[in-house]
Amino acid sequence: VQLQASGGGLVQAGESLALSCVASKPAFRTWALGWFRQAPGKAREFVAGISRSGGTINYADSVKGRFTISRENAKQTVYLQMASLKPEDSALYYCAATTLWVAPTTENYDYWGQGTEVTVSS
Repeated sequence: VQLQASGGGLVQAGESLALSCVASKPAFRTWALGWFRQAPGKAREFVAGISRSGGTINYADSVKGRFTISRENAKQTVYLQMASLKPEDSALYYCAATTLWVAPTTENYDYWGQGTEVTVSS
């Protein structure tokens, strides 16, 4: 299984950025999905998760109200729309997939993408 994340880049504080993650398998629709991030020198942390059905969504407190996760099963893609970006949002962002119904906030995922880098300048 491959998860290909893209969309990272360099933006200024306050701007927006949209990440995408495409899965290589049609089984995508049976997975819950998550986005994580890891800043240099820090542990990887949960950012957002969406259940198999898309009906259950959760966010880290640090991104609530600014980030939006969504999925498009027909395109085997999960998105992370990021708005009002802050320098502390700078990190390598990973998408992940699990066969569980709901996306866990821990790293209990079966598949991981390679990461896409987001840098927010002040």
